[in-house]
Amino acid sequence: MNRPRLTLYLRLIRPHFLLGAILLYALGVGIAKYLGVTINWGLYILGQAWVTMMQLSTQMLNEYFDAPADADNPNRTPFSGGSGILGPGKLPRATALWLAYTCLAIVASLSVLLIRAVGAGWPIFWVMTLIFLGAFFYSVPPVHLAASGYGELTTSLIVSNLVPAFAFLLQKGELHRLLAMSTFPLTALHLAMMLTIELPDYATDVKHEKRTLLVRLGWQRGMTMHNMLILFAYVLFGVALVFRLPLSIALPVFFTLPLGLFQIWMMYRISEGAKPNWIALTMTAAALFGLTAYLLTFAFWTK
Repeated sequence: MNRPRLTLYLRLIRPHFLLGAILLYALGVGIAKYLGVTINWGLYILGQAWVTMMQLSTQMLNEYFDAPADADNPNRTPFSGGSGILGPGKLPRATALWLAYTCLAIVASLSVLLIRAVGAGWPIFWVMTLIFLGAFFYSVPPVHLAASGYGELTTSLIVSNLVPAFAFLLQKGELHRLLAMSTFPLTALHLAMMLTIELPDYATDVKHEKRTLLVRLGWQRGMTMHNMLILFAYVLFGVALVFRLPLSIALPVFFTLPLGLFQIWMMYRISEGAKPNWIALTMTAAALFGLTAYLLTFAFWTK
């Protein structure tokens, strides 16, 4: 494969999209380590491969089914508007579909290996099933969660709650309250990030009748919800402290509060008519979620 074509495939895959699930998977394992579990590195790698292949299949299906709308998007950023790599003179649209098939075949094989390794216990079975259903039907008709207004919440729950729970269950075999205390605030930040990512695509989504959460809410209410979600995330971290989330674990995440307030300020400025810098806005939203998740993960791994 020549270098220009390899570059197109890398741009289609968008490796930076995979970092979030890798980080949240590490969070789940970090919580298990914090509770005194000896890490099974073979299961760690096997589970991470399952999550990554599942995520890649979702991205490729999304690229395939959203290609017509993405080609019409003038406000593409590194986190929104699709890769822009499918179409005449680039990669054939079917490339994304075949890559999705390949990833799903690998997911099926890894599922067999995981079940053989840990047994078909009900908690891990249901978590894997929920991740698969939510990820697969995010873009695939007729469900097409991405165009229903529910895809954002589904994605946020998968990435922020189910992926850490999956990683934790592989190591410990049962759930723990620390998972909920740590991940539900991240769900709020992830949902706020999803609303931010959809904002540059708003006009295109309306034109193509793609009923995203932001389209269903309207851009004004969507911006208000975004701001409330960011503040709500830090309230949840405060509530978690009351319910005995260790201060040494929770305190570092509050260092990201100024970044969250800056994100709210940027959103407010846009709502007041300021010219948006879409790349800065989406990058800040991704940084807020990623940095908060990283600080939480780092705290669990090092305590």
